[in-house]
Parts: sequence; C-alpha cells; structure tokens
Amino acid sequence: MYVPYMLHLCFRDLSHLGQKKNNSIYRNFIKDKIHHQSIHSFINPYSKQTNKQQLNKKEYTIMSWEGFKKAINRAGNSVIVKNVDKTIDKEYDMEERRYRVLQKAGDALQKEAKGFLDSLRAVTASQVTIAEVISNLYDDSKYVSGGGYNVGNYYLQCVQDFDSETVKQLDGPFRETVLDPVTKFSSYFKEIDEAIKKRAHKKQDYDAAKAKVRRMIDKPAKDASKLPRAEKELGLSKDIFEQLNNQLKMELPQLVSLRVPYYDPSFEALIKIQLRFCTDGYTRLAQIQQYLDQQSRDDYANGLLDDKITDLLQQMSTLDICALGFK
Repeated sequence: MYVPYMLHLCFRDLSHLGQKKNNSIYRNFIKDKIHHQSIHSFINPYSKQTNKQQLNKKEYTIMSWEGFKKAINRAGNSVIVKNVDKTIDKEYDMEERRYRVLQKAGDALQKEAKGFLDSLRAVTASQVTIAEVISNLYDDSKYVSGGGYNVGNYYLQCVQDFDSETVKQLDGPFRETVLDPVTKFSSYFKEIDEAIKKRAHKKQDYDAAKAKVRRMIDKPAKDASKLPRAEKELGLSKDIFEQLNNQLKMELPQLVSLRVPYYDPSFEALIKIQLRFCTDGYTRLAQIQQYLDQQSRDDYANGLLDDKITDLLQQMSTLDICALGFK
C-alpha cells in the first residue's frame, strides 16, 4: 500500500460525512484546535499533570488501589445492569465510528509514509549495486563504445550522484513536510482514545446508578434514606457522563473536519517530492543514452535487436565449453 493511496483514504472515507472547511487554515491553528484544552480535561489527570516519579509510594499505592476498586465495581455492575438501564446515544456512536475511520487511515498513512522513505533509499541503493556489477562487466570486456569510453562507469557515476545528491536532499524535506506532520496528527489519537475510554467508564457508572435506583423503586428498602442517596448519586453520575459525552460529540466532528486542511499541505509536498525524484532520475539517466552503442539503439528502433540477441546466443551455444558439462 502506498502513501498516495493512504492519503486518498484520509480524504475519501469521511468525505460524505465531513463538513467543508476553508483550506487556507494555517497548520498552527489546526494544531491548536486538535489539541483543544477541553479534550485534555477529560483525560486521566495523572497521565499528564502529575509525574509518577513525583508521587510518594503511599500516594501512588492509594491511587492504584482506588482504580482497582473501581474496575472491580464496574465488572460487578455489568451483571446487574439490564437493557432498560443501558444508555444509548446514536449520535455519539456515529461520531465515534467516523473518528475510528480517520484513526485507522491516519495510522496506516503514518506507517506507509515511513515505508515510502525507506523504499526510496532501497531503490537508489539497489541501482548503485547493479551499476557496480555492470561497470565491472564492461571493465573486463575488450569491447568499449566507439569513443573508447566505458559506458558502465558513466552509468555507475550517474546513479551514485543520484543517490548522494537527489535522494539525500529529499530526505529532510520529506520528513519535515510529510512524515513529521502525519506522525504528529496520529499522536493525538492516543489521547482521544483515553477520553473515549473514560466516557465508557462513566457510562458504566451512570448505568449502574440507574439500575440501583430502579431496584430500590421496585423493592423499597427498609431504610427510607437509601433511595434519596441513590438518586443523588444517580444525578451526579448523570452530570459527569453527559458533560463528557456532549464534549466528545461536539469536538470529535471538529477533529474529523480538520483532516483535509491539515493533510493538504503534506499531500502537495508529497507530490512535489515524487516529481523531483522522478524528474531528476529521468534527466540523469537520459544523459547515459549518448554513451550507448548507436547500432544497438538503431536495431531496437527497427525491431532487429531480438534477432541480434538470438544470434549472439547461438554463437555462445557453439562454444565447446557450453557443452562440456553434458559430455
């Protein structure tokens, strides 16, 4: 899978769901929008605001124990929560699906962008290796072109210059304009996933609180104060969940809609880099044609080269050394 195809996915898969935006939006503005503070406010505060190394052993143990108890309680609540208690928000579900499509395409684009740069290096390195072999073949041959020069050496010098100049010059711009921006965009997915994960936890707490109130109404407890306390817990759980849920519903579409103006400059840079790579390669290799045997070029143009090669193979087959192994 190639980088242009992955860019195509980023633009295509969500085009029917996204909103049109002004493509002149500056990258810094987009970065600030994606990195909106309100998104970070729902992420575990200990992951960013507090370094674990700054916590003493006792505080960290208490924090871990509280998280463990919450996980156990949520696992138990999943058994008592009935379908009637489960919260369903189709609007949020749709926005999360759109985000997942973007996340999948963005992660794949990051991977393929790195592979694209490695492939450019591999192509030119392979060219140099082949040119070295060809140069040695011509060095060992008594035949040289009419001008008395070794075309193999010219070819070797050509691909070496192409590898050391053009490809090395493209490495920096590719990283700066394509690979780094794509990687930066993908780096936000992890933080957004944490916010989505936290929403799922708050949804479980909210559903469990609803189930608890429902059971108390169906089977009133002897202690009349339990129901008001449960209803108070339900109201608190509802407020926390709805705040996070509404925030994600509002900002996930904004993130998705920013993908096109964000990726546009990288897409343009990728096209220019590919054009530079192909144009320089063509220009350099075209100069080698003047050193090739003119007769072979004419034979190829007239459709006679295949017959010439067949005749050379026939001459090789008549050599005794070609048949010694069968005697």
